Amino acid sequence: MERSLRADVRNPIVALPSLAKLQALSPEAKEALAEVLQEIALDARARGEKCWRTHKAPMAAYWKACSVYAGHIRRAVRSVK
Repeated sequence: MERSLRADVRNPIVALPSLAKLQALSPEAKEALAEVLQEIALDARARGEKCWRTHKAPMAAYWKACSVYAGHIRRAVRSVK
């Protein structure tokens, strides 16, 4: 089965009405926000991996979800023109 190429399927954040608020941000603000979200995603991914290694699966899932959502939001911010 092939994955959908629709943006709102690949990144559910782009379907949110509040994404329009990001369009009002300056390019500098968008870039700063994207950098912070990247750091959050990397930190959450590392925390998730540590939890997985220490057999704390519920917390590993939590941190993985945090990482994924931070990444989705970052990509949505960067794609807003």
